[in-house]
Amino acid sequence: MDETIWDQVMTLHSTVTQQLAKEMQRRHGIGLSEYQALCRLARADDGELRMQELAELIGLNQSSVSRLVVRLEAGGLTLRDHCPKDRRGVYTVITEEGRTLQAKAEPTYRDALAGALDEAAADPRSSELVAKLRT
Repeated sequence: MDETIWDQVMTLHSTVTQQLAKEMQRRHGIGLSEYQALCRLARADDGELRMQELAELIGLNQSSVSRLVVRLEAGGLTLRDHCPKDRRGVYTVITEEGRTLQAKAEPTYRDALAGALDEAAADPRSSELVAKLRT
């Protein structure tokens, strides 16, 4: 039973993630991970997070989040800053350009998510799971 439910969760996650990633790239020129990082940063105190904290919040390992931050910096969406108390601590800080892009992309994300879940809800293989998630 647990395996069946877990398989349904993983299938749903994969399907929804692919649709979200496609729409974010098509409409805003950013990947889903970039959008998720910008969301976390936009909601953070002072618009900044330690690299490790950002990695944990968006489900990436340290190496992947470092590459992600390099891409965001190259696009002018974030910048790096050092912790004043611990020069080894590195923060990622969202820029105004990053905030603007995140705000512009948010309706796309919400619409694509709702659409992907609506499609999954119409599929008998995932309808029960989607109904449970939406309650």
